[in-house]
Amino acid sequence: METIYRGKTKDLVRDTEGKTYFYFKDDMTGKDGQFDPGANHVGLTVEGSGNANLAVSSYFFEKLVEQGIPTHYIGANLQENLMEIKEAEVFGEGLEVICRFVAVGSFVRRYGLYIENGTNISDYVEFTLKDDDREDPLINEDALVLLNILKPGEYEQIKQLTLEISHFIKDELKSKGLELYDIKLEFGRLANSDEIVLIDEISGGNMRVFDGEHSVSPLEIEKYLA
Repeated sequence: METIYRGKTKDLVRDTEGKTYFYFKDDMTGKDGQFDPGANHVGLTVEGSGNANLAVSSYFFEKLVEQGIPTHYIGANLQENLMEIKEAEVFGEGLEVICRFVAVGSFVRRYGLYIENGTNISDYVEFTLKDDDREDPLINEDALVLLNILKPGEYEQIKQLTLEISHFIKDELKSKGLELYDIKLEFGRLANSDEIVLIDEISGGNMRVFDGEHSVSPLEIEKYLA
């Protein structure tokens, strides 16, 4: 396998036939040894977390494909921690879209003067740039178009896809006795196409999930879905 790009928790690789994959690693984002899906740096390594995140991603991608949601997903090889994907181009240097159902994490750190931790804020969507040096700054629709990161009309298209996907995942988790607090998604355009699709992963590594008052780890989410 040829490594095309090394990421925090996944590497982008290509085989001799030209097929492209994500290789899921056991690294997790966080700080001081504590997992945090909103963190910008690897904070810990947990054996088996890469395989668990791949299993959860595969579970949700396959269900979303059945729902007609456009994605870059082709298939998964759990034995080798590989997810085969269609090649896609990110927006700018990368764009993250967060759907929040409960006020936690960075939302409360930013707006704590006006809101309490745990407040219901269902269907709140925000866009951030992938930029570790600037701590993934928030960006609005006007700026995204002004900077030629998105074309006119794409902001609303991505927002509506985010809501549809997030609600589907929320309902699926609810059927397993879990509550989704927030989730971070990524989108891109398929290579040589204007089609916008869901990319990256859909795992415990990019969502906050609770069982009652207790946070559920990425490895535990896989067990609930099994």
